[in-house]
Amino acid sequence: MQRAPHRRSRTRRTAAAALVAGTMAASLLGGNAATARPYPEPASTTLSLPSPPGGDDVKVLVFHASATEESPVVNAGIEAIESIGLSGPWNERFKTEATDDGSVFTDAKRLGSYNAVVFLTGGGDVLDPEQEAGLEAYMEAGGGFLGVHDAARTEPYSAWFTELIGARPAKTSPTNVQRATVEVGDRIHPATKSLPLEWKRPDKWLNWATNPTGKVHTVARVRESSYQPGTGANGADHPVSWCRDYDGGRSFYTGMGGTAASYDETDFRDHLRGALLWTSRISRADCKATIDGNYKAERVTQPNQPGQQDQIGEPHGLVTAPDGRVFYIGRGGGDNSAPVVTDWNNPDIGKGLGQIHVYDPKTKKVTLAGALTIFGNKGGGEELIKVEEGLLGIELDPAFQSNGWVYLHYTPHSGLNRDTQIAERRVSRFTLDLATNKLDLASEKVLLKWPVQVHSCCHSGGGLAWDSKNNLYIATGDNNSSGFSDGYSGNNPQPNYKGLSFADARRTAGNTNNLNGKILRIHPEPDGTYTLPAGNLFTGQEQDEGGGKTRGEIYVMGVRNPARIFVDKQTDTLYAGWVGPDAGAPSTTWGPAKYDTFAAITKAGNHGWPFCMGNNQPYRDRSLPDPSKPQGWYNCAAPKNESPNNDGLVNLPPVTGNTIWYSPQGGAPDYPRDANGVPSYKQEEAKYLLPWLKGGGQATMNGPVYRYDAQSASADKWPQYWDGKWFVGDFYDAAGSPRHAVVTDPKTVGKGGLPVHAESLKKIIPVGQGGIRNLMDWKFAPDGSLYVLDYGRGFFTSDGASALWRVTYKGGASTPAASDLVRKVEQ
Repeated sequence: MQRAPHRRSRTRRTAAAALVAGTMAASLLGGNAATARPYPEPASTTLSLPSPPGGDDVKVLVFHASATEESPVVNAGIEAIESIGLSGPWNERFKTEATDDGSVFTDAKRLGSYNAVVFLTGGGDVLDPEQEAGLEAYMEAGGGFLGVHDAARTEPYSAWFTELIGARPAKTSPTNVQRATVEVGDRIHPATKSLPLEWKRPDKWLNWATNPTGKVHTVARVRESSYQPGTGANGADHPVSWCRDYDGGRSFYTGMGGTAASYDETDFRDHLRGALLWTSRISRADCKATIDGNYKAERVTQPNQPGQQDQIGEPHGLVTAPDGRVFYIGRGGGDNSAPVVTDWNNPDIGKGLGQIHVYDPKTKKVTLAGALTIFGNKGGGEELIKVEEGLLGIELDPAFQSNGWVYLHYTPHSGLNRDTQIAERRVSRFTLDLATNKLDLASEKVLLKWPVQVHSCCHSGGGLAWDSKNNLYIATGDNNSSGFSDGYSGNNPQPNYKGLSFADARRTAGNTNNLNGKILRIHPEPDGTYTLPAGNLFTGQEQDEGGGKTRGEIYVMGVRNPARIFVDKQTDTLYAGWVGPDAGAPSTTWGPAKYDTFAAITKAGNHGWPFCMGNNQPYRDRSLPDPSKPQGWYNCAAPKNESPNNDGLVNLPPVTGNTIWYSPQGGAPDYPRDANGVPSYKQEEAKYLLPWLKGGGQATMNGPVYRYDAQSASADKWPQYWDGKWFVGDFYDAAGSPRHAVVTDPKTVGKGGLPVHAESLKKIIPVGQGGIRNLMDWKFAPDGSLYVLDYGRGFFTSDGASALWRVTYKGGASTPAASDLVRKVEQ
């Protein structure tokens, strides 16, 4: 186990440099300038240490020196660590020694015998330069370090120690004990895997002068909304425990442990135990997974040739094959120079090409597999001009590698009725030549088709996904305008084109007898037909209200524009996101502002639109003869569809609350409610339950749930830390827009429970200039890398920024190396 001694020689700082650095650190980081004392420059030192330090008879040093009066937590901390070392499985036990004598760091024999060093120190200088050099040598030799609470105030002059810890407390950190909620985002690390998702506990909570997120691996955060962080708060991202591989060794820090009572808590002792298992080389852990620099995002498609779409169409969706090939579709808009036809008298009105491209990562080549002639190329403009139909979704058959079947969700130009301005939407199966990557357009088998009005834009939906039972989910949009209801509920029954309403979503999304504004679920059969699986929202045979008023394909109703859906085959939970209407602010007359929505869906249900949004926040009804006159509030528990445009049931299933919703004002707005459960909708009374996100220009782009494959030998796969996390994003990359990995609580998922933790991905999947600015779709490949579509910078076209990207992990394996483990511990 022991290697050759580690020898180290270092010339220390000059006394002047130490004084300047110390004064600056004290000023900026909340230390006491008087403790930043200069030292004379020592002679070069040599310290011989085994590499890595410590042996099979694991020993942990608890160092508790302080430049001020010793904290009362010291004795409690030492006793807790001693108890941890003497308890638990035999192969997790260790011996504990405690000292406040800094000379231990210049005693090579003694220092080299410790597997890990714990700092239970107070503020100020506790090591002279030679002693700090010894600690540096210890880390360089592969030692382990655990800092607890006030250890972040130790050695304020030292840039190296700042990096060892990861952050310094802000001078404005609160000093009182407060009960708060800790969000435990890392479910893998030994320090956190056994802790509650939401860990409620009292402590002294430190604010950070500089947030360490992205430079360290954060395992837990404190939720600032659960206590009073005071000035200098860090916001929705407030790390409290983190780790990283540093300077050859392993460093773990927790800002908890600021009270003596902390060390009596079973969960806090478990937290310390896990940290010590890793730092002392008893177990391995991944402390690299959320460090930004460990990820590489690269564009894998080239810009199109002038006047062509040889590399990419107008990006609209992607799917990965088991062999790693990526299939991505273009909705139907041409390149920037392509003409569009908007005259309904022209037979070519809205005609375009919906392309299917294939990227092969083995050859790094793109093939145009085929193109469908679609209705959907009308360019931009007002809602009565533009259109969002076209090629909307793609999936590969579960047996794709043998049968080559590709499913496409699209609006064929041949199905357009120019007189009534009604089009046909369909889901069809095609066969791909697996050797040439060419789609046989003549092989089409139409599984399902239904009418959609196209007089008015927008919100066509489009996503496709499979569950573990080979049921196919189909996301269909509610393409009605909310412009005739002031951007609130799309429930204006009045405007119509040749007798068909185009502004009343009660005709579509809220209609149990209409396939628009839904997520459908069917079971495709080999002959190109389908059957209906058990457990959909309706069977189609209901006799309620006279019968003939339901469609058995409906799994979820009451969704507006579910462009991206995903099914986690481990749980068969359906994840979806949809765009809200256009109202920029809530109205005490009409209801909530535009809410973009994400939902984790575990069973068939009604998700509200156009009656309710968010966590069952109702809209006001409208009716003839004057839709501008508000009627009663909808009852989310027992909604009624009394629209004259409804040919389905009047009495609808109760509304299921959604997981995430956000408006221009903030994430998950909530309001006080009256005796009937109606929110006040007064902005000044709003409470924002998810402070990590905010809208404005907003368009949800639901993402996948990552599943880690331990058997995969891929060097590019994302680490296990992300396993089970749900990726949610927005088309836009503004500061408050979501591009996060969230954790849901299994006890409340599917019931409208809020996510318990969210972690920004904006530096890993980079936003801003030169990054992925307009997120259109994202899926993990079988090798564990992430593919992302960037829509480009124009609308209804492809341009030079339209691209397929790949994001890979380059952080390497867990640490310490397996050969450096002192014992075998069950993980």
